[in-house]
Amino acid sequence: MIDPSENPEFLNSFLQNSEVILNKSKNSVKEYNYDLANFFKFMSNHLGNSSNKNLKEIDIHSLDMEFLSKITLDDIKSYLYYLKSNYDSKPATLARKVSTIKIFFAYMTEEKDLEINPAQNLKAPKLDKRQPKHLTLEDSQKLLHIVADDNNRNSKRDYAIITLFLNCGMRLSELVGINIKNIKFDDCKMTVIGKGNKERTIYLNKACMDAINNYLDVRPKERIKPEDKEALFLSERLERISRRSVQHIVEKELDKAGLDNFSTHKLRHTAATLMYQYGNVDIRALQELLGHESISTTEIYTHVANSQVRNAVESNPLANETLT
Repeated sequence: MIDPSENPEFLNSFLQNSEVILNKSKNSVKEYNYDLANFFKFMSNHLGNSSNKNLKEIDIHSLDMEFLSKITLDDIKSYLYYLKSNYDSKPATLARKVSTIKIFFAYMTEEKDLEINPAQNLKAPKLDKRQPKHLTLEDSQKLLHIVADDNNRNSKRDYAIITLFLNCGMRLSELVGINIKNIKFDDCKMTVIGKGNKERTIYLNKACMDAINNYLDVRPKERIKPEDKEALFLSERLERISRRSVQHIVEKELDKAGLDNFSTHKLRHTAATLMYQYGNVDIRALQELLGHESISTTEIYTHVANSQVRNAVESNPLANETLT
């Protein structure tokens, strides 16, 4: 939870603007708060406002615009170097910090009359272009069979969770946020709330509909917490299932299947990759399905196996045209 009393006034103003005007999700605002509070604690020490070497203990609530005006581009780079050298922060993590810092200072110069934007020329670290890790079709089928063979009171719930991940490519936050009223059973589709509180439609195939209906047959109907009665997936405590609980379920089933180093997000990668490789899905349709802002984000799923590339070459009608 965000405690405004621990933040400087300018940070609270930025967070409020992000949530109310920019319609950022509560999770995004919480991440902004975490990243920027740590940044200001470092800067407080770096610029001599505090002599406390334990950054977690530094009080930043009284920092003001004069303090902000002292921060330079080199100071920001020092912070990124600190994260890299002390915490071995990866390029993707540093890129997120850079993005947050740039958004913050853009707001301060445009809305709060900060004269100079020290982050204007700040560049994000170069990211490695790695292909997304995903399960093969055989591994995906194996995982589903493992979950189906489980003989516990939550097996139908867990099977429905894994099925939705592998078939729809939804995000973890989208899955835990599903409400029963958002499912159109006659039309085999449902609406989910994605990044930036944006609503989109996800179409459900037979596997998904069967899994959901089988789970609803055994889903508890009494003693559910009033605020969670519409939640599709419930925990043992009869409340909306948490992200961590879903992550634990996925990790447990993957372990049973002997599939290490995968996660809920890797199942999203798997769904997207399988749809592209086996379903001849147009990349624009895949972009809409996954809820990506940019087509460039979706393009990471257009990689294909080397065997497919070889088969494509071998299937060229000129493949047998030789001189001999």
